[in-house]
Amino acid sequence: MNELIGTGVALVTPFDRSGHLDEQALSVLVNHQINCGINYLVVMGTTGESVTLSKKEKERALSLVLEENQGRVPVVLGVGGNDTQAVVEAAQSVNADNIAAVLSVCPMYNKPTQSGLKAHFQAVADASNVPVILYNVPGRTASNLLPKTVAELSEHPNIIGIKEASGDLGQAMEVIGLVSSDFLVISGDDHLALPMTLMGGKGVISVIGQAYPSEFSTMIQAGLKGDLSKALALHYPLLPVIELIFEQGNPAGIKCLLAEMGLVQNALRLPLVQVDETLAERIGNFAREFKS
Repeated sequence: MNELIGTGVALVTPFDRSGHLDEQALSVLVNHQINCGINYLVVMGTTGESVTLSKKEKERALSLVLEENQGRVPVVLGVGGNDTQAVVEAAQSVNADNIAAVLSVCPMYNKPTQSGLKAHFQAVADASNVPVILYNVPGRTASNLLPKTVAELSEHPNIIGIKEASGDLGQAMEVIGLVSSDFLVISGDDHLALPMTLMGGKGVISVIGQAYPSEFSTMIQAGLKGDLSKALALHYPLLPVIELIFEQGNPAGIKCLLAEMGLVQNALRLPLVQVDETLAERIGNFAREFKS
């Protein structure tokens, strides 16, 4: 799956001021990513506020992304939950004609053991019409998919990679060391995206990348090619805004930044709320002053 090496962007779901799906903004956002050089799009993930969208809204948002994309870049679809059977059924319904892979998060709230996580993902991978990328994000799920378990799951023919968002570079390197070279170890933490890539990772599924797709994609490509000076020249200037957009949670921070750039409305669905005025001002100041 070389098409999923590089920079994937975890798309937000734009809403208008009335809280409805903002279809025009979503179309603009998709083109902004593709025209600025990202490698693939990720739809209906955490950043897309998928847990607050109805089934009909999810279908409409995905349809809009596919229509706007016109096959220009691969699309990865978020398919996860804490009921294995429901996730299996969702994976079975994915259309392999227009979805390159599914991104499936560790079950949240249940707090399964490593054996439970392994059995869950094996069931999903057995059922899925398309390849599966595991998604480890302990800060949201309260369970950590450990390197040994990832290595065991990597032997499944339909599991092709992991979005590793534990925030632990040591854990990420352990995973890289345990799996085969063609298994996609993808950073799920923007601030660790370059270090992980330089350590043998295959890129990133990024949040900040949708605000600065050209800069972030260029940085990751430089890292993949071993051009350290070029990569670092982009990495360090972006670190402050990465910290800012996650300070009061995702996607509140990135939506504030995207609104500052005129790409979306700064609108979220409860229980998420906008960042406070002080942080919004700091994010705005960065956007106005940033020069790549």
